[in-house]
This record gives sequence, structure tokens and C-alpha cells, in this order.
Amino acid sequence: MENKIHGRTVFMAVLFIASVFVLGIKLLNPTPVQIFIEGRDTAITQIPGFFTLADVIILVVASITLAISGMYLLFFDSAEKPLGELVLEERKKRWEQIVKTLKDDQQKIYKAIIDSDGIIEQSELPEKTGISKSNVSRALDLLESRGLIEKRRRGMGNTVLLK
Repeated sequence: MENKIHGRTVFMAVLFIASVFVLGIKLLNPTPVQIFIEGRDTAITQIPGFFTLADVIILVVASITLAISGMYLLFFDSAEKPLGELVLEERKKRWEQIVKTLKDDQQKIYKAIIDSDGIIEQSELPEKTGISKSNVSRALDLLESRGLIEKRRRGMGNTVLLK
């Protein structure tokens, strides 16, 4: 499902850019042609600033395409998922790969942090994991030394963040 949404967004973005390009080219460079017919003689001359019927059709189609793709990109695409949720999902996938490389207690603690969207108070971890405070503290020190988490001092306790 996620790839379809991404593909549709890319398609609409390409349509939007192509429409802007076509409109810009056509508006800046109209086809300057004038046809004179006198009896059996036909003369074609170029006059700047006039649009042919084909130019007008191209302009209308490009304008409609621009409007539709622009509306989709502005309103419908952003309604699918907020950017913050997409970033969090990507990080969770990466964290799920990392958790497989950890030892038992570290896995439980790391998993508890993932389940709380990557940020948790250190004081909550013993309750959520069933691991003693001292073992939580040791495991967090090891995880921090490996660059997987960051502990930030908050008052009397620490906030733990996944990197």
C-alpha cells in the first residue's frame, strides 16, 4: 500500500512539473503564424503574440492538469500520512534491525524504547521490562556506549532517546 501512495505522489509531482513547463513554454513562445489567402495565392507570415487553436488547446489541457495535480499534492497527498509519522516508521524499521543484534536484557530495554516511539523516562523501564533498576542502568550504559541511545538528564531522572 505504501509504495502505491509513493508512486502516485511521484506521478502527480511529475505531471505538475510537466504542466508548469508546457505552460511556461507556450505562454512565452506562442506560435506566430498568420495565413493570407487572396484568390489562388496563399501567404503565411509570422506575427508575434498570437496563439493558434492548437496552442489554446495545449494551454487549457496543461492548465487543467496543473490544477488537478497541484490540488492532489496540496490536499490529498498530505492527508495520507504526516511527515513525522513517515520518519518514525522508517526509524522503527531501522531500530527493529538493530534490536536483533543485542543481548537479552538490552533487547527488552531497546524494544520498550521502540514501543514508546523512541523516547521514554528511564524510571519507566524497570516496570515495562521487568528488569531491575541497576541492570537497566548497566544496559543503558552499554547501549549508549554503542551509540544506539542517548540519555538526557531531566531533573532527578533521565530521558532515554533512540538514535
